[in-house]
Amino acid sequence: MKELMTDMNFAEKLKEFTSNWVQATQEPFSNHWLANFFRNDVRKDIETLVKDFDNTYQVKASAGAGNWANVPWLSILNPKITTTTQDGIYPVYLFKADGSGFYLSLNQGTTIPTKELGKPKAERRAESIKQYLLSQLPELNFWGQQEIDLRAKTTLGQSYEPFNIIAKYYDISEQLDNAQLKNDFLELLNIYRQIQPIYKEIKTIDFDSQPQLHTQINASAVMKKSLPDDVTPLSKPFLLLAGISGTGKTRFVREQAKLTGSLSDTYCLTSVRPDWHEPSDVLGYISRLGGDGSAEYITTDVLQFIAKAWRAIIDAELELKADDDSRLIITGDKDQLNQVLPYWLCLDEMNLAPVEQYFADYLSVLETREWQWDDEQFNYCCDPLLKSATIKQLEDKDKLRKALGFADAMYDDAWDLFCSHGLSLPFNLIVAGTVNMDETTHGFSRKVIDRALSFDFGDFFPNDFDHFFESNVTHNALSYPIYSHANKRYLPETDSDGYKSIEFLKSINKVLDNTPFQLAFRALNELLLAVISADPKDEQQLQAVWDDFLMCKVLPRIEGDYDKLALMNEATSNNEQSLLTELATILKQELNDIWPTENYPDNLRPDLYRKNADDSVLSITCRSKAKLAWMQQRLERSGFTSFWP
Repeated sequence: MKELMTDMNFAEKLKEFTSNWVQATQEPFSNHWLANFFRNDVRKDIETLVKDFDNTYQVKASAGAGNWANVPWLSILNPKITTTTQDGIYPVYLFKADGSGFYLSLNQGTTIPTKELGKPKAERRAESIKQYLLSQLPELNFWGQQEIDLRAKTTLGQSYEPFNIIAKYYDISEQLDNAQLKNDFLELLNIYRQIQPIYKEIKTIDFDSQPQLHTQINASAVMKKSLPDDVTPLSKPFLLLAGISGTGKTRFVREQAKLTGSLSDTYCLTSVRPDWHEPSDVLGYISRLGGDGSAEYITTDVLQFIAKAWRAIIDAELELKADDDSRLIITGDKDQLNQVLPYWLCLDEMNLAPVEQYFADYLSVLETREWQWDDEQFNYCCDPLLKSATIKQLEDKDKLRKALGFADAMYDDAWDLFCSHGLSLPFNLIVAGTVNMDETTHGFSRKVIDRALSFDFGDFFPNDFDHFFESNVTHNALSYPIYSHANKRYLPETDSDGYKSIEFLKSINKVLDNTPFQLAFRALNELLLAVISADPKDEQQLQAVWDDFLMCKVLPRIEGDYDKLALMNEATSNNEQSLLTELATILKQELNDIWPTENYPDNLRPDLYRKNADDSVLSITCRSKAKLAWMQQRLERSGFTSFWP
């Protein structure tokens, strides 16, 4: 018998049980250590949390009765709602039959309704109750996901899925956060407490005699949240947040999800593993390891989150169709666009594995995004991440459809299009990778840097110890880009024809000429997109955009030793100064309104990503000047330099 550890925390116990589940089910059930561990150790941790919350609630757990269950569960019952797991509404931990993870679900008892009404009618009623609760408790819509996949093989195990109201999923291949698990559980208990008076109303409603009620509930169930009025659109939907550990990079992404949406709905954290070396680690793969040898698509959290972002687009009633090149096109207007929230995918410790390898498909598809505007109307298209040829290999496409959350009939047309043309990159997806540069991580090629906005986190969002308890600045809400190619008609009056920005980049390129760091059309397009996104109102703001562009797109590309960074003096044929010092000389002229000098030591620029707590403009020093000086000092000190801290 396996010796059980008594000093495990709650997360470790859940992981211990889940990871040993499949093996245990191949062994005799009677007096098995894992079943006892579940009924005793795991259950006691839940009971402790529940009793502190409300000592009238009951906790029940089952890993099977006489034989192993297909889907083990642990339920919390409010006696004023139900005293049995066979009926009513209650929070429950449901463990996937394949042992890959578990859900914390707000679910409904299935046995009694199915026996009394029959399966089809019971499921229709469960869906009506679900939609009624979502309409009465709007916060439920943003707490978790409405579809679950338990990989169940039995009728009972499968019956839990359509009765699910809302759930959060925990993948045991990832690090489980003990504090977050407890916080999620207590959040659901607080929601459950609010259901008690509503459940009394539900018991009095005859959903069958009021078929129109289900339609009304569906129409109003999700309270649509619009983008904030002062949101700042990004020029690229791919960010690299680099800095020393503990500066708050991951927290920044979480806070952005809160500012523009909901942490439980529009945010996904995925921890990158060092053994990721191909796109299937991120986007999934086809497996034929099932008993019948048929092709099955194994999804990932990332792919499921991408599908979730797609559902937000479809829910906003934007039109989805295919173009002549068999690419999916999204068509709509600005009012509809404002209803589509950004979905933030945070890849934590992104460079623990080689980004060029596991993220290759995304990096390629990212460059195929196309926005076209005609006044207030837009078209958006992009090449597929999950290709139609891959989907067509599957004998049972419905399993993939369910795993990606498209099982509802409202997604029928969209799913048909995805099967025919592939699942492309949704425009509302923002990928943010947190990056630590040390001996345990991989560097970035220019292929990655050119496709991202690279933020030295300490420069853009510095830690101010003096304002640890109460910050004196706030972060601007950021959102997805709505342009892919610069056009004169989008440019602001401060640079109406783009001439100023073009001349600025030409002056930079003169210094970078005949070096590996020279800039091409992509850089010019992204500079102009940055100007369009920031919409500067005067020269100082325009130069602030240029300054940030240097920090995000130009300086991250520069690295090397004395030989690589030396500039040749044509008159003497000697290497007399570095590329960095020459850049500083040029920038002193180009950024004259924001570049501090002896005559103008107080030259400042506006911060485009932060503001004072009272919403006034936050003035800061020129970022690129300080960064160039730091890189030059590093070159002189060690003989090698790079942008990265």
